[in-house]
Amino acid sequence: MDPNDKKKALRLLTYGLYVATSRDAQGYAGGTINWLSQSSFSPPLIMAGIQRESSLHQAISASRVFAIHIVGQSQKDLAMSFFKGAAVNGDTLNGFRFEPGITGSPVLVDPPAWLECRVVDELRRGDHTIFVAEVVAAGVRREEPPLTLRETGFFYGG
Repeated sequence: MDPNDKKKALRLLTYGLYVATSRDAQGYAGGTINWLSQSSFSPPLIMAGIQRESSLHQAISASRVFAIHIVGQSQKDLAMSFFKGAAVNGDTLNGFRFEPGITGSPVLVDPPAWLECRVVDELRRGDHTIFVAEVVAAGVRREEPPLTLRETGFFYGG
């Protein structure tokens, strides 16, 4: 297999851009992710690939809960602010206000939509863990098209 062809082909997969947040005994965690998909209607399940070396992974592994925030097309700054984790200052993570969700995960108030999830299964392979989680709460704050990885000019794949 040609490594350049592999990289190019994998980068042609379509990805949204999301911010995931969680909370464990160590505190709040967050990160920008793009490997996310719905995987069941009933019960409503999603699967998220989370980098194993991240504080977000540690928090999800410990708490078994997380929130997913759909980043709007106008919110590239929000996505960029979570590339290096989450810093808490009062009721903000990386400068974005949050509220506690029903799972205890921080729910950001700026993104157009959010999901709260409870982990029901996981698959540990490679450098990411695939967390399969049931959606236990959701909300839509406004209508805005989602931001995609391609629109940002960023690459995470291949």
